[in-house]
Amino acid sequence: MSSFFALDPIEKSSVDELRALQLKRLRSTLRHAYDNSPVYRQKFDQAGVHPDDCRSLADLALFPMTTKADLRDHYPFGLFAVPREKLVRVHASSGTTGKPTVVGYTQNDIDTWAQVVARSIRAAGARPGDMVHVSYGYGLFTGGLGAHYGAEKLGLTVVPFGGGQTERQVQLIQDFRPDIIMVTPSYMLAIADEFQRLGIDPASSSLRIGIFGAEPWTNDMRRAIEQRMGLTAVDIYGLSEVIGPGVASECAETQDGPTIWEDHFYPEIIHPETGQPVPDGEMGELVFTSLTKEAMPIIRYRTRDLTRLLPGTARTMRRMEKITGRSDDMMIVRGVNVFPSQIEEYILRRAELAPHYQCVLTREGPLDHLTVRVETQAGLAPDSATARQAAAQLQHDVKVFVGTSIQVELLAEGGVERSMGKAKRVVDMRPR
Repeated sequence: MSSFFALDPIEKSSVDELRALQLKRLRSTLRHAYDNSPVYRQKFDQAGVHPDDCRSLADLALFPMTTKADLRDHYPFGLFAVPREKLVRVHASSGTTGKPTVVGYTQNDIDTWAQVVARSIRAAGARPGDMVHVSYGYGLFTGGLGAHYGAEKLGLTVVPFGGGQTERQVQLIQDFRPDIIMVTPSYMLAIADEFQRLGIDPASSSLRIGIFGAEPWTNDMRRAIEQRMGLTAVDIYGLSEVIGPGVASECAETQDGPTIWEDHFYPEIIHPETGQPVPDGEMGELVFTSLTKEAMPIIRYRTRDLTRLLPGTARTMRRMEKITGRSDDMMIVRGVNVFPSQIEEYILRRAELAPHYQCVLTREGPLDHLTVRVETQAGLAPDSATARQAAAQLQHDVKVFVGTSIQVELLAEGGVERSMGKAKRVVDMRPR
């Protein structure tokens, strides 16, 4: 077997060896952030802590947390700890105010990212000589290129398809006979539907492994995908602020929740309201600290994902339970992060539309759909040409600047239910 496929020694090390490496790397990361990022230096100083105060892993709790707002407030490059000229790549994802969340990578960061994604693909059961069909989006989104570089690092053959063109996807899967597909779980079901529409049994395809991420998915969906496609379905987890896909990934032999690659990303679970750490096994909000990143070290980043930490099984590293929800109001629509405030921003730009709206999430077949119910201004009929033109412009703006397709349902004044407290911006009608 290729040396690429041998486990990294740290994956099977003792817990004591792993913790010792984590502490060494954590202290180095805190020092790097303090010395080279003015933002982190200010945050540490305001909290009254210094990198030298970290003498144990438990001491990490002394340090301030990082949120998406920190990245937004210092857009675009303010959180970087290396000169912009040292970056070899920049990625971005949608943020809550229309500005994207920007992340950057040195060459070492790209190598680390490729390594953890390669480790994830290997854990999923990849074999030497396998072909990987990548259906995650390429471009500023970290999914496509993250999967791509990881598969190449493992020495596999990559088909860099990207998203969309479902019939063409099926054609190339039939013609090229890939062994592995990396895609969102909902789009995998759309691909399965296309197989059937073309009169082909999805389970007859060459695909042996599906590595699914970028959106929450249940074990019920896992079983449905495995039954329809005749493959092993594993969960890969990541987010651009921490590195991208490959922060954690399931092992095929257990399929019991993503193993966190703890030699690179240190996990904590905190109480979502108090921010206090909770013990392993308790449900709470997932927080990550990078241990090896250069361009943008991230200290105690609040992911808003709700889960719990579990003991390692297939590897020494701890696992995380599949994500059950979020501690904020973010919607994930076909792998794209969408906030009501983003929708609101573009509604408010249309004089024809009133600032009364709701986001309604439904599921048609395997795919999520987002309908924005919005009132027209008083005196403007929802079926007028002017109102319809405003709706079309809203659809365009959200597609271009947020990155997802929406339907717009125009309502007359009073059509959206008023609330005496917080407005109910999201109505999730998807089956649980």
